[in-house]
Amino acid sequence: MSIQKIYKYPAPVLRQKTESISTFDDTLLSLVRDMAETMYDAPGIGLAAPQIGQSVKLIVVDTTKDKEGEPRFMPLINPEIVAHEGTQIDEEGCLSVLDLTATVKRYKKVTVSYQDLQGQAQELSAEDRFAVVLQHEIDHLNGILFLDYLSPLKRALYKKKVKKWLAEEEYPA
Repeated sequence: MSIQKIYKYPAPVLRQKTESISTFDDTLLSLVRDMAETMYDAPGIGLAAPQIGQSVKLIVVDTTKDKEGEPRFMPLINPEIVAHEGTQIDEEGCLSVLDLTATVKRYKKVTVSYQDLQGQAQELSAEDRFAVVLQHEIDHLNGILFLDYLSPLKRALYKKKVKKWLAEEEYPA
């Protein structure tokens, strides 16, 4: 396993559409492990493959800890929201959108279909914070950043800040 580089906004890979995964092998398992290690090192509670430069439909998420406090992650391959209900507003941040948190309106409850590491079809329902994490990460697979949910003014101010960082070569690592 190895920690991967997390691409930062405005890297083009963050806006690319992703390809479905059809091969479930050791290469995929290795990618999942690298993503989990990278997510925990960041530290974060979710990571999508485009954030490490891979344009494939894969996310890893972790919002729970077991009794010993050990983190547990869940890979979701080719995830898709198939049902949703209600709305909620929650504070979000992103490992690829530095130095910005904002409130975002999301579904309160989602049902996600996905494949596991063996390629078997699965489905899960989530609500509250876990639903937000799933929506946020699945958005990455469609080239959408939480920045896109902000008002035009907030988005413009953030883009201006990033341009300044890039011009001064002081983009936070």
